Amino acid sequence: MSIPSVGDQRSQSDQQRKADDVQAMFASIAPRYDLLNRLLSAGIDRGWRRAAAEEALLLHPARLLDVATGTADFALELKRRSPACEVIGSDFVPQMLAIGREKARAQHLDIRLEEGDALNLPYPDASFDTITCAFGFRNFADYARGLAEFWRVLKPGGRCVILEFPPPAPGLFGSVFRFYFQHVLPRIGALISGNAGAYTYLPESVLAFPTPQRLAQLMVATGFRTRYRLLTFGIAAVHVGDKL
Repeated sequence: MSIPSVGDQRSQSDQQRKADDVQAMFASIAPRYDLLNRLLSAGIDRGWRRAAAEEALLLHPARLLDVATGTADFALELKRRSPACEVIGSDFVPQMLAIGREKARAQHLDIRLEEGDALNLPYPDASFDTITCAFGFRNFADYARGLAEFWRVLKPGGRCVILEFPPPAPGLFGSVFRFYFQHVLPRIGALISGNAGAYTYLPESVLAFPTPQRLAQLMVATGFRTRYRLLTFGIAAVHVGDKL
């Protein structure tokens, strides 16, 4: 048995600290999370989720896991589109899951919402036909480990779909969006949510996130056959990985 090095221990400590901070932050904004998403994206996020849902359901999965499900918007969208599919949502913020369960009851949609760590999913190998993650992957403390967990719990022939905000691309539109993300969004988010740090974290996390090309490379390195496409001039991107 090998003994972890000091560097490994420090890295694990940093990852745990990031995970704890993200968990506390999302717990604090949970009651206004959905409202802010609609306002800050002008409703465009619904179209992004539709595009990702089409990819996720293309192979007609019987069992699907939505990781970092939050308040279950995407999980509920998937269930509406594919009533026969068993949809499970996993997240490590109980406050978000509680809101998701209320929404599922109100919409009369039968989904399971469970607490779980995306870097150590509480499911056996080859448990799901499809795994999705909508706007939660950039919050992972370790992208490679998250992808490895996706691969582990996917069945052979299964599909992974990641919907995320990539860093703004160079050019005029990217510059405008970057200004909005860094200066306008945090002020609106702080005003409505009462948590300035949460909406300062959002642009910081996007700017630090891998480019679409780099995320595709990470998925290929995990073993996925991967493709991606940009949405709304590159504001969002959907990555599709198939486990062969």
